[in-house]
Amino acid sequence: MKLDTQTLGERRPLPLRSTSKTPAGSLWTGSRRVGPFIVAIVIAVMILLWAGSNNYRLSTVILAVSYSLIALGMYIPVAWANSLSLAYGAYGAIGAYSVAVIAKTFGLPVWLGWIVGSLLAAAIAVILALATARLLGFHLVAATLLFAFAFQTWLGHNPALGQANGLVGVPGLSLFGWVPSAQVLVTAGVALVLLIAVAMDRAKFSRWGIIVRSIGEAPLVVSTSGISVPQMTIVVLAIGAGVAALGGSFFVTSVGGITPETFNLNVVFLALFMPLLGGLGTAWGAVVGAALTVFLTVQWKVFSAAGGLLVLSIAVLVVLLTVPGGMLGLLSQAGSKVSRLWTARGGVNE
Repeated sequence: MKLDTQTLGERRPLPLRSTSKTPAGSLWTGSRRVGPFIVAIVIAVMILLWAGSNNYRLSTVILAVSYSLIALGMYIPVAWANSLSLAYGAYGAIGAYSVAVIAKTFGLPVWLGWIVGSLLAAAIAVILALATARLLGFHLVAATLLFAFAFQTWLGHNPALGQANGLVGVPGLSLFGWVPSAQVLVTAGVALVLLIAVAMDRAKFSRWGIIVRSIGEAPLVVSTSGISVPQMTIVVLAIGAGVAALGGSFFVTSVGGITPETFNLNVVFLALFMPLLGGLGTAWGAVVGAALTVFLTVQWKVFSAAGGLLVLSIAVLVVLLTVPGGMLGLLSQAGSKVSRLWTARGGVNE
């Protein structure tokens, strides 16, 4: 029996689409529209211009890029396959420490640490998935949370990794003798986030993406088609872990140091908030959510002084209660209304 990808694709509505008929000219309908990508590029350019050469603003963007990559790592397993794992802070730490150890301890190129970190995180995600294969719901969440806590504790007591002080003085990225500036690194990091978000958004409507999304809604249908749901879930978790590790790799490459507290359990909960705040309907929701998270908890001094995490929690709660589709869902609804009004006015004028 072959999997009918067209039928499975109809089981979940397209993301960022209003419940009413959306005008054909809307920027936010369908994955093949270029609107979201164009908007993302415009926002990215504005962020880079805002950061300029200011060290504090550059560090804020570095944090936003790292959070975005971790949130994107969680996006496919959580939003598509309904596989909730709280180990993504550990995967970010694995990427960071891999770069630090390879560059500082062994004197090897930094880019090699990026590759090793992602592969190592993916391998650990596979092992963790196999170990927790029989766990569901709360038990799975608890097991992955315990792993993240145990891993952070192990980092803080490992002499080879600097224990609680971590590893500092990590050599910067060097390409054939050229050492990129902080601005170049930040620009490259923003570009990396855009590329991964585009790839995920395009993959969503591919045959593979439809199968993965169907696992979250109708696993029995997928399994009866001859596809192994456990194996597919493990692949998804491995991909997510590899992407999350890139967040840690980028952070340590830009900052030059890492401690066990950098990717603690707070990062895991923030990474859960990010797609919810931005919108689970698309990978861009994770990116928008990460940017808003950093803005609310770090950059906006009025909020950060009053407790950034508290403000963020309230913001996510308000979004969930009023706009389940997240901020991008709100923009989609607003765009659809404007398009309908514009179309109606054109019809009246005619």
